[in-house]
Amino acid sequence: MLLEDDDRPKNGKPALKKLDNMSVSELQEYVVALKEEIIRVEADMAKKKSHQEALSGFFKKKEE
Repeated sequence: MLLEDDDRPKNGKPALKKLDNMSVSELQEYVVALKEEIIRVEADMAKKKSHQEALSGFFKKKEE
């Protein structure tokens, strides 16, 4: 099963959406969707950071 983002470059920026033909209400909805995506990404980053810190503590050499 392919995800819709599978064909995008791993480190590239997503394509910019054309705003010219969007109404004010569509732009407002787009901003809300982008803010929700930012919240989702930040939550995932926090989860991964926490996991990484837990692992680094687990594998850290004990000082004798």
